[in-house]
Amino acid sequence: MPAGILLVDKPGGMTSHDVVARARRALGTRKIGHAGTLDPMATGLLVLGVDGATRLLTFIVGLDKTYEATIRLGQSTDTDDAEGQPTGFATAEAVDAVTSDAIETGIAALTGSISQVPSTVSAIKVNGKRAYDLARRGVDVELTPREVTVSRFDVQRVRREQGSFDLDVIVDCSSGTYIRALARDLGAALGVGGHLTALRRTRIGPFSVAEAVTEVTEDATVVAPATVATAVLGAFAVTASEAIDLRHGKRLIGAAERLTAGTAAIDPDGRLIGVVERRDNDVKSAMNMPEEAS
Repeated sequence: MPAGILLVDKPGGMTSHDVVARARRALGTRKIGHAGTLDPMATGLLVLGVDGATRLLTFIVGLDKTYEATIRLGQSTDTDDAEGQPTGFATAEAVDAVTSDAIETGIAALTGSISQVPSTVSAIKVNGKRAYDLARRGVDVELTPREVTVSRFDVQRVRREQGSFDLDVIVDCSSGTYIRALARDLGAALGVGGHLTALRRTRIGPFSVAEAVTEVTEDATVVAPATVATAVLGAFAVTASEAIDLRHGKRLIGAAERLTAGTAAIDPDGRLIGVVERRDNDVKSAMNMPEEAS
């Protein structure tokens, strides 16, 4: 199995670690990592790095993402999703009184650059401990708001029943945005509470779930490191001699003006040498990839 990036469509009920464990068994390698977890309830795109391509995950994890989700208004839970315990119910009258205009106003306030308090049951560390571990032990967790960007928050469908209704939405957002928190905050703004009942990640940067496999097998096709790095960082073409210099830690003197296209150093054979950075007027390797066979 060559090094590369594997796109997986995670099913519901599995943890991201479960997917990685299955991939390790199927591909016969321990060196597999992922670029951002999904909750067990969630489905959709996981980006796995295989062997040397795990070095590319650090450049993928911070990319913008797209989610399809269902928000249920009228009920709050302690995890802000359907896996938690109910913490509050709005009256049927209060829910039925929520108007389309009120929903639009609430969503508009949660679009753009916003300050968001992550869900208490999250992987964020508090004094070295995961917030979800502390919450499950009954510890009162207070998380600091963080700045995130929601560039798209569109309602695709409204399914209303007496006393509750669901919103099917699509969200484009920056890395670190909690869709559960959007559901919680929209419900709070409307005065009826809200939580997430379904979540599917459909995109991470240039990678789409439409290109993902639903099951990892030993003959799974990985995306070549050069293709991935070019898509994420842009290509920086180097000569064969420059590739050797970069691998040996040497600077490319006076080459900084060529960095306009990207920072993924690609040699004449189309192989990824590494990721480079500007040093004054020169170019230096910031991360080298393991050398591929010719």
